[in-house]
Amino acid sequence: MNHQNLLVELFVEELPPKALQKLGDAFAGVLLEQLQAQGLTSAHSQLTAFASPRRLAAHITEVLPAAADKAVSQKLMPVAVGLDASGQPTPALLKKLTALGADAASVPQLKRVHDGKAEVLFFESMAKGALLADGLQKALDEAIAKLPIPKVMRYQLQDGWTSVHFVRPAHGLVALHGSEVLVGVQALGLTAGNTTHGHRFEASVDPVVIQSADSYAEQLRSEGAVIASFAERRAEIARQLQAAADRVGGGVRPIEDAALLDEVTALVERPNVLVCEFEKEFLAVPQECLILTMKANQKYFPLLDAEGKLTHQFLVVSNISPQDASAVIQGNERVVRPRLADAKFFFDQDRKKTLVSRVDQLAKVVYHNKLGTQGERVERVRHIAKAIATQLFTALAQGNAALDSQEGEIAQDYLLTCVDNAALLAKTDLVTDMVGEFPELQGIMGGYYAVSDGLPDEVAHAIEDHYKPRFAGDALPRENVGVVVALADKLETLVGMFGIGNLPTGDRDPFALRRHALGVIRMLVEKELPLDLDALLASAVPAFGDKIEDTSAQLADFIYDRLAGSLREQGYSAQEVDAVIALRPQRLALVPRQLEAVRAFTQLEEAPALAAANKRVTNILKKAGEVDPHVNEELLQEPAEKDLYAALQRFVPEANAQFDSGDYTASLQTLAVLRAPVDAFFDDVMVNAEELALRLNRQGLLKKLHMAMNRVADLSRLAV
Repeated sequence: MNHQNLLVELFVEELPPKALQKLGDAFAGVLLEQLQAQGLTSAHSQLTAFASPRRLAAHITEVLPAAADKAVSQKLMPVAVGLDASGQPTPALLKKLTALGADAASVPQLKRVHDGKAEVLFFESMAKGALLADGLQKALDEAIAKLPIPKVMRYQLQDGWTSVHFVRPAHGLVALHGSEVLVGVQALGLTAGNTTHGHRFEASVDPVVIQSADSYAEQLRSEGAVIASFAERRAEIARQLQAAADRVGGGVRPIEDAALLDEVTALVERPNVLVCEFEKEFLAVPQECLILTMKANQKYFPLLDAEGKLTHQFLVVSNISPQDASAVIQGNERVVRPRLADAKFFFDQDRKKTLVSRVDQLAKVVYHNKLGTQGERVERVRHIAKAIATQLFTALAQGNAALDSQEGEIAQDYLLTCVDNAALLAKTDLVTDMVGEFPELQGIMGGYYAVSDGLPDEVAHAIEDHYKPRFAGDALPRENVGVVVALADKLETLVGMFGIGNLPTGDRDPFALRRHALGVIRMLVEKELPLDLDALLASAVPAFGDKIEDTSAQLADFIYDRLAGSLREQGYSAQEVDAVIALRPQRLALVPRQLEAVRAFTQLEEAPALAAANKRVTNILKKAGEVDPHVNEELLQEPAEKDLYAALQRFVPEANAQFDSGDYTASLQTLAVLRAPVDAFFDDVMVNAEELALRLNRQGLLKKLHMAMNRVADLSRLAV
């Protein structure tokens, strides 16, 4: 059958830019899926999606004009119902055949099949394959119905009566099979043709008459001045941005922002990148403010120098390409100037008041109706931060003579003072003009204002960093002061929200509790903090008084779940992660080393047998209840139990010393020699002996074995 390529385009008014790529992919994807389901494509059909500000389109190769006929076998009724005693068709069978377009002459051709209960009549026929016009109509209706439209519009058609619901008013429909219009295909009150429209101002012809499905993209480019492909347009913008930066010289580069690039790609049909600039005096304003206002409000690409500092030049992606672009450049420079002036005004005004003077204002800012104001929240964060700082300093001082001295006390006092100041001031930038205008700058502006107030660098950095990590892959706080305040801030949110029962659900997490939990995990692990998880949670609960219930155990489960998911994403197997997390390790910083030790252990020849033995030991001890790990040597009777006890006495001290020094891999490998005595024990010794003293002694021996082998991980979880 003659394959031809298919082109379908919906021409519409300007589509929502942040949804454009998703709309284009969904429209094209459902079209292909539906045509495939109807047998109108080949195994080699290829899809190309197009999406520009005013069109959604799809190009599909090797599309059939009609699907192949298909053999259809249809179950009718039991033979006993369809045929009488003489084998003649009953009225019920004739009625059924008539409904299928057949008659009594078809009765001899009916197939008889036993379905396990009775003999059943089947009618076999050839179903006519769908014609492309009919199949495309069905596919188009489905593609429009399934579009992930962020907000549906309702508008009237030209008849003045009919209403249509769609993402934006549609004004044209193209449906070409090869060069042939698929007559009769309709959508949104439009009838398919072969004409579309190009760029509003720069198309060389209007309308653009599409010659064939394969000429669509090139005709739109050459006649319509439109790059229809989202991916091609995005790549062209990226190329032009870099080329413009190269022309500026000096090693400058456009800021990298994939979301901004996607949005701008959805705003222009024929990109033209231009270089603009603003007055250098604005560079006295923190660059984050200027960058944000240029990106968020104007969709500009700021230029950074080789050190990442903002320059006074920026790039504009224009949708027009005049011979003299000076008017476009001047217009954009004129538009951005008031935005930058506003940022400068906010910055100058904010610095007239110190952060300390703003603390009282936080008592007027509601945080949560059950948890009070931001002022109350600040006091809780201060309480938690002081407890964490004390725990951290105590842990660091153990075995460190420099910290366990008078100088150490001075260092501790300084740490506590900086932590308290940072926790007190961390939220004060919420009541500044700049953060009121740009909430995304909270924390960042607080850091700048802290420097302006003459506060120590550790405090300024902590104020800026206490929201970190804000997202996956974000940097962590720079110094211990920032780490402590960031931990306190996240724990205050987690403990508070869990304490009032405000938990995340499958698809909703309005307070970003999952992200906060991962932030706590990352800081504990990547900063290698010697802090116990239960102690951290316990230190946070008293800060809330009677406002919450103590849900520390539930919150710990939540954090371990997030930790397990994160570790699996890093490439550890579910079994390896389960074996370590099952012990609910308190020092999360040690978990990566425990996992590496488990991974090395699983490569040992003895691992499967020891894992299986541990599973057996776990089950025995579970049934036995409370077991004393004490072993009376005089009650050891069988050679196998004596050998196991001797092996434990010989190798466990060495393994424990290795564990205590942090060499978990060596510890597990030392214990691997227990395989032979453990196997012999289970082959030759009856654990549940009738004599009580003997039974308890053997259970105690197994308890001793279990405690020795499962310090790094629960090895029974590795058993297959």
